[in-house]
Amino acid sequence: MEDMNIPRPDLTDLPDNVAAYIEALEAELLLLKRSSPPKRTAAATSTDYSDAADFTEAPTTVNLITISAAGLAKRTPRHYYTRQRRGGMGIFDLDSPEDDPPALLVTADESQHLLLITSLGRAFRLPVASLPETAVRARGQSLWAMLPFPIQSGERLAAVLPDSGGAYVALVSERGWTRRIRAAYLGEKMLPGTSFHDVKEGGALTAASWTSGSDDLFIVTREGSAIRFDENQASARGVRGLRLGSEKDRVMGIAAVPAGGGVLLIAPDGKGTIRLMSGFNANKAPGAGGKVAMKAEQIVGMAAVTDAQDVFIISRLGKLIRFAADEIPPKEGVVQGVNCMSLRADEVTAVAIS
Repeated sequence: MEDMNIPRPDLTDLPDNVAAYIEALEAELLLLKRSSPPKRTAAATSTDYSDAADFTEAPTTVNLITISAAGLAKRTPRHYYTRQRRGGMGIFDLDSPEDDPPALLVTADESQHLLLITSLGRAFRLPVASLPETAVRARGQSLWAMLPFPIQSGERLAAVLPDSGGAYVALVSERGWTRRIRAAYLGEKMLPGTSFHDVKEGGALTAASWTSGSDDLFIVTREGSAIRFDENQASARGVRGLRLGSEKDRVMGIAAVPAGGGVLLIAPDGKGTIRLMSGFNANKAPGAGGKVAMKAEQIVGMAAVTDAQDVFIISRLGKLIRFAADEIPPKEGVVQGVNCMSLRADEVTAVAIS
């Protein structure tokens, strides 16, 4: 640790599990040195952050929401996550069971609602404020228990979005079926559990993204193939957005990106790149086979990004890092990526941009 009198020894030659244990203890010590969010009183109209310690940003009502694969969720004000340098080891965040790792990250203001979209295409709205505000490391509460209807057999969360972010929401299934839903259909008058996808068309839903109405859609598979096309070619009825190159491959994400924008791609080993659209030609129509987006055996996270934003990455063990997006060199061509998060006996599971 930087503030200790004893120099930190080199952990390179230690077994991965021993080094991981030491790093976990270091992260825990760092977390204990930080103050937890103050408790709200019944008379309080806003959170009092006057005693908050050395934050990366000014106190904000924007929250980072961490969600496990089984739907356990917590929210913490974004400014409690201190910005580190790219390649750091992060701090512990969601405290979930070993067999229920973190799976989704999303940022939203506490005044907003969350759109919960399941693998069966059902959509629900949930106030952000209904999740109790917690410290950085905390146990989550079940999102499913807050919904009016029980989940169905095999149903899971495919995407979680803030309730206002564009003119449409683009949906994509595991086999590439893509459709676009007007924002009005997902508004306050939406009936809880309304279905926007038929699993018979392309399998289970895997991802969703807000779009402006004039973006391109960038769809990425787990094996690193991708396609880019005009979002207006994805109708409300749906189209085949991408043809998979192998039986084992599955679509893992979708992002809406302008012609001059970039998309962050992250592999399980913590390496990532920002792929610029200026170096990835758009197809005239959806439905073609993908082109290689990044040199990696697998892609586990993606998001449209700009230089002014921050990157949040979380691992299977619940360790989370925040750093400035401009620390990742943007590339027009296919590259392996740079080290974004230091991992030992661990792997990246999700990414968010804010």
